Amino acid sequence: MRLGILLRSWVGSTIFFVYYMLSTVFFGVLAPLATILLPKNYRQPVLNLHNKGLLCLFRLLCGVKVEIIGREHINKNRPVVLVANHQSEWETYILQVLMTPVSTVLKKELLSVPFFGWGLRMVQPIAIDRSKRTNALKQIMSQGKERLEDGRSVLIFPEGTRTKPTETKDFNKGAAMLATSAKAPILPVVHNAGYAWPSKSFFKFPGSIRMVIGPVIESEGKKTSELHDEMEQWMRAEMAKLPVGIK
Repeated sequence: MRLGILLRSWVGSTIFFVYYMLSTVFFGVLAPLATILLPKNYRQPVLNLHNKGLLCLFRLLCGVKVEIIGREHINKNRPVVLVANHQSEWETYILQVLMTPVSTVLKKELLSVPFFGWGLRMVQPIAIDRSKRTNALKQIMSQGKERLEDGRSVLIFPEGTRTKPTETKDFNKGAAMLATSAKAPILPVVHNAGYAWPSKSFFKFPGSIRMVIGPVIESEGKKTSELHDEMEQWMRAEMAKLPVGIK
């Protein structure tokens, strides 16, 4: 049985990798043209064709089932500060699709990656220099408020970098700071995608992914520390309930 899983993983991962590279190059080449020709509101739906293709092929080729709980908490007419645990590339693609339009806080080096970075520029990310933490925080505050006022949600990973599913990492307060400053709600999300699509790994594994979308946490009348604690408590509690390993 174990040999069968490994064989399925190798074959599925190989075909998926080929599609991933071809699709990324195609949309990377298309991105500059789309940025020039298309209004802002149409750029992310175009890039989401790439995201949806990857997500679909990942499920089919790698034998992965996806369960999303709490879709009713998504209100695309109200921009939010979206927070999620960071285990895999999967969550960055699925959240772009579920929460369109959304701007992601990410490291600025990603924008320099050929093709991949060109596509990212289409969706107005907040690209920060992590080596300059004070400036990065100011950038998140100023550009984050601009995006929210423009009707775009802002995606922040409070762990900062990807972690393995079995690891625990401190949450930074950037999301709560932005939410209280902009008087925007927080929408928390947790998942266990790191088992099926491990970070920085060629191999994808058959199994199940569960994502839980929580109720919005209002920021009105709350201090940053209070909002942060409420967000973290919900996320930690729900992460502890997620299935462990490949099921």
